[in-house]
Amino acid sequence: MVLFLKPLLLMVCLVIVEILQSGRFQHNTLCAAPLPPVPVKSKQILRETQTYSFGVVPQLEQRRIYHIWRPILDELEARTNIKFKMIGTAKIPDFTRKFLKGEFDFVYMNPYHVIQSIDTQGYIPLVRDGGRSLKGIIVVSKDSKLKTLNDLQGLTIAFPSANALGASLLNKSALDMQKIQYQTHYVQTHSSVYLHIAKKLYQAGGGILSTLISQKQQIKNSLRIIYQSPPVTPHPISAHPRVVKEIRLKVKNALLEMSKSKHFQNYLNKIPIKKMTAATIDEYMSLRELHLERLYISEKIN
Repeated sequence: MVLFLKPLLLMVCLVIVEILQSGRFQHNTLCAAPLPPVPVKSKQILRETQTYSFGVVPQLEQRRIYHIWRPILDELEARTNIKFKMIGTAKIPDFTRKFLKGEFDFVYMNPYHVIQSIDTQGYIPLVRDGGRSLKGIIVVSKDSKLKTLNDLQGLTIAFPSANALGASLLNKSALDMQKIQYQTHYVQTHSSVYLHIAKKLYQAGGGILSTLISQKQQIKNSLRIIYQSPPVTPHPISAHPRVVKEIRLKVKNALLEMSKSKHFQNYLNKIPIKKMTAATIDEYMSLRELHLERLYISEKIN
């Protein structure tokens, strides 16, 4: 039996030697398969490195809006390491269509837009002006004989757009309450309203107190306010809920911190924002009690 096993053992040894010498026997054949690489969290990387869109309701002409907001966004980028791209809209109806479709990641919007977005995009207010309320105004030329809302009976009144909150909806609500009959003409921006009245192209026009304050002195000196609406909570800077909470808080805290700087406050004054403060959705819910939807003109979203 021993004599029989010896040749067999010798043969086995020769086969093992041949395998080892040929390299067909590798270390990995005795070890567990290597672990797969840890997957990269691509969504998280996009959140930190993507450029966020920023929209601004076009109360003023586009060039002026850019000169006001671009330095603010540049400072915000420097403090947060987050990139922002301004998305311009020349007309308020175009802006409304875009925000209702959720095209802005961050946006400076009017208070009624906040209410509209509750059932559509759900924009979240971050900060607002804590030093001034939003008031609709109706202006006439300084030497006009018009003094009260009743004097506007049968006239054509200039508005920036059909659905601008302070400049149109709040003012129209007051006119309707006093049963004033009037015609409307829409001239796209608040600045255009003031310019049309200053040049006496129309006898009266709707705006808001803050945008009148921001006009050139020559324009302001040529106008007179005959009506101011009751105050409402002013425009917020809001974020779309798709922006992760960490980024929203980072932007909110940076804006609040920036507002403590006198240098930065000079930029805020041009918006104008008198004092930056935190905003909440609850601060805008009282607008529903005004039932402005009866005056709102629905616009088709393309």
